[in-house]
Amino acid sequence: MAFEISGISGVSPTQATGYLKPSESVGTDGSVFAEKLGGAVNEVQSLQGTSNDLAIKAVTGELTDIHEATLASTRASVALEMAATFRNRGVEAFNEIMRMQA
Repeated sequence: MAFEISGISGVSPTQATGYLKPSESVGTDGSVFAEKLGGAVNEVQSLQGTSNDLAIKAVTGELTDIHEATLASTRASVALEMAATFRNRGVEAFNEIMRMQA
């Protein structure tokens, strides 16, 4: 399944986010989950860093194309919102499991 957004096409969810493919095996020790989670956090940090660098360059006049800074800022914002949503859903799931055991 490919997505198309404003001229960006041909990006599948597995290419864009690094999700597990159906053929990949998942261990029971959680190492794959930890690896994917760590990669996602690093990606969010990278996007934030790129956004900050381009914003500074835009303010100081080193960057002539403001659209590049705006896009980087939007990417970082969306990635951070997604990370916060995953965190909130994880906490909700954990709390639900804890209520079940009582």
